[in-house]
Amino acid sequence: MAPEDSRLTPARLTAPATTKLPRLFLLILGVVYIFAGLYFRDPWKTDDVVGLATMMTALHGPAHAMWLPQIGTLAHAQDGPLAMWVGALCIWVFSPLFEFFTTPLNAAIIASRLPNFLWFSLILWSTWYGTYLLGRRPEPQPLALPFGGEPTVRDYGRLIADAAILLVLATAGIMWRLHETSEVPAIIAFQALAFYAVARMLDHPLSGAVTLGVAIGAAFLTRAWIGALPIMLAAPFAFAPRSALWPAKHWLIISAVVAASLILLWWIPASHLSAYWTRNWWLWNIDSFNWPKIPELLNTLRDLPWFLWPTWPFFLLALWRWRSWLYAPHIWIPLMFAVWPLVVIVFLVDPFEPEYSLLVVPCAVLAAFTLPTLRRGVVNSLDWFALMCFSLTNLTVWLGWVALQAGWPSQIAHNIARQTRGYEAHISWPAVTIALAGTVCWFALVRWRLHSKPAALWRGAMLSACGITLTWLLLVTLWMPALDYVRSYRHVSAQLATALKTFTQPGECVRTFSLGTGQRASFYVFNNIDFSYDAKCTLILQQTSPQNVRRGTAGFDNAQVLWEGKRGPDRREMFRLLRVK
Repeated sequence: MAPEDSRLTPARLTAPATTKLPRLFLLILGVVYIFAGLYFRDPWKTDDVVGLATMMTALHGPAHAMWLPQIGTLAHAQDGPLAMWVGALCIWVFSPLFEFFTTPLNAAIIASRLPNFLWFSLILWSTWYGTYLLGRRPEPQPLALPFGGEPTVRDYGRLIADAAILLVLATAGIMWRLHETSEVPAIIAFQALAFYAVARMLDHPLSGAVTLGVAIGAAFLTRAWIGALPIMLAAPFAFAPRSALWPAKHWLIISAVVAASLILLWWIPASHLSAYWTRNWWLWNIDSFNWPKIPELLNTLRDLPWFLWPTWPFFLLALWRWRSWLYAPHIWIPLMFAVWPLVVIVFLVDPFEPEYSLLVVPCAVLAAFTLPTLRRGVVNSLDWFALMCFSLTNLTVWLGWVALQAGWPSQIAHNIARQTRGYEAHISWPAVTIALAGTVCWFALVRWRLHSKPAALWRGAMLSACGITLTWLLLVTLWMPALDYVRSYRHVSAQLATALKTFTQPGECVRTFSLGTGQRASFYVFNNIDFSYDAKCTLILQQTSPQNVRRGTAGFDNAQVLWEGKRGPDRREMFRLLRVK
């Protein structure tokens, strides 16, 4: 597509606005972001512990579990095996090394989270280079100034790319998801890789086509049709007749061949290994889609603005500011990668954060292209908003921690105590030291912004990324013991293991009733507790609620209750080990 009249471009900025953001700063920010909260905690329900359970089953379960994800004897016929393969490989290779310093279980947990560094790096690398390739093109270049002083093409592309990855880090919804041992970080990474591949096809169609095929195939092997379909639709629609990619459309044949080959290399053996697993896999994928329903759409409209904050307002503003350039690659390509995940979400039965995650990268990219179109006063207002918002957020985290430890302010302490019933507060001085160091760094950033008055356009995105990273750092240092107490099943799993050892008679087996997938995965991970599907088993592990037990509506009225247990603060969930005749 021929470049449009540059006099119509909405981008206005000078060379000082593209001052280079130090690479060391980006590296430190990324390391702090991904490392904080990844370790020194138990796996939490649901996706976090389910992913770990499939990895451990692949290593220690039946042979076909390496090819078909399972949780013990439960066929986890939902996603693909790729995230499980990478995690299982890391456990197999690295857990013996970690066992010199901790228990075998903790060593496996530590090793299982090493792939998160890979997925995180792939997200940032793909987003940066894909955005850089688009930012260097003639279409998004800022207006040439009468007496010169506009940024160079390289500096402008680097500015937009830096802003894009800063906005990815600043997105609130993926802060926790990127630290899970689940398929979510991997599917975001492969979507970012597909975005980079399509951008690369503008100049290097062959290598871009091969990379796109790998990304689509890997996305399918990560999250099946739910994860791959938005990417499969976005990629070809990026080659619209009016787009700059239209002349390279025939290269999509190579992408399709590569993707299909990767998928069939797994699917053909999988269908021969277990017809039961593959049949359930198809049923789960088909049943996940349905015609839109008003309640689900309202829930999505309620949740998405919070999940995509702060990028979605800038995403919409980019579409308005660049409306005359809709088919330009820097708008059309990320727009397609945002539109099709949104379309798929509309037709999903129960969309939630794993599906929302595919909107993060394209929204961040388009939001980055909004920055050069903003007036200086608006940019300064956004800086001040980030400073005030995250200063208040971080102060709130500290205030809550003081209330947890000292019981003051009393009302806040009372509310926290209700959510952490049974927890004994204690101070971890290494964690407090890290939290204080992070807070000092934030005040240094605030002082830098107040006194230096920087002209660099990335400053607002940088302040937002640093603010949310500090918030996360404070949560996982000051609050990690309490969060682990509330969300971990380690203790109740140990109690169940003791009860089974005490009450199980020779020849008896244990089946379940209403046991959730996350709970089953937790019992398998922590104590290797697996359950039978034999209806003749006389022992039953039931998941119910204290309210049902008090009302007498839990069922099994004639059963002998051998054991009852629950997580300390949980008021809605409990477990009962029953013996029936």
